[in-house]
Amino acid sequence: MDTMRDRFAPVVSRLLDEDPRVAVVLAEIGKDAFREAMARHPDRVVNVGIREQLLVGAAAGLALTGLRPVVHTFASFLVERPFEQVKLDLGHQNTGAVLVSAAASFDWPAGGYTHMAPGDVALLDTLDGWTVHVPGHPDEAETLLRHAVAAGDDKVYVRLSLQANRQGRLIDGERFGTVREGRGGVVLAVGPMLDPVLAATQGLDVTVLYATTVRPFDAAGLRRATESAGTDVVLVEPYLAGTSTTAVSEALADVPHRVLGLGVGRGELRRYGTIEEHVVAHGLDAVSLRERIGRFVERA
Repeated sequence: MDTMRDRFAPVVSRLLDEDPRVAVVLAEIGKDAFREAMARHPDRVVNVGIREQLLVGAAAGLALTGLRPVVHTFASFLVERPFEQVKLDLGHQNTGAVLVSAAASFDWPAGGYTHMAPGDVALLDTLDGWTVHVPGHPDEAETLLRHAVAAGDDKVYVRLSLQANRQGRLIDGERFGTVREGRGGVVLAVGPMLDPVLAATQGLDVTVLYATTVRPFDAAGLRRATESAGTDVVLVEPYLAGTSTTAVSEALADVPHRVLGLGVGRGELRRYGTIEEHVVAHGLDAVSLRERIGRFVERA
């Protein structure tokens, strides 16, 4: 199966051909995948070199001219390193762009901590007005990329990962989907966490919701699920643990509820190993999730 990132360049290259508003801004990473598109559209595919602050600033400038910039590099270089430009050049100036990241939380362990960004979504949560898509399959990534580019002048973050579910699902870029229904709690699986969550909750009487768009948070969808499943909620996110617990609490502010936030821990794992070893170390494998989710819902 191809990866989400494998889909990125072909999809956006087609959008460059189809829509004269679309532009692409790169910082060396990923430039080879856009070589043909750059030859066709030299004025709308820009490589700024290894200058991540300029990457975002240039995108904001293009947006001010009426273009729809798609900005791409690793998550740590796209959200964390140029955060001041994300806050000011895009946010303060009220300009739109589509930020598309790769490497996710720990997709390239050999690159070390400089190439990891489990806190990217939490960091964007400090800013106003961002839409955040977290696809769980390459087909979903293609859908959400098209959705993001077509979203007027909105500020959109699309988080691509090497981790993926075995199959893609029909998604609309807005609402949570119901994958399994139960009466003993709600488990909200985000993006590539769906497959391990389904394996972990096999036989448990819980509702499983699937989210590929986490901002705006589908509060209405969560509330509907809790009407029959109860208000014990487990979040399983492929980034910093607890990132969306505030959103859950706000959605259920008028009813008694409990929330368990599972995700990537704050501690730095200094023996970088493999993706699979990181998954286990953070307790995001099916066996660990079964133990943690089961203990939480059984205490109700």
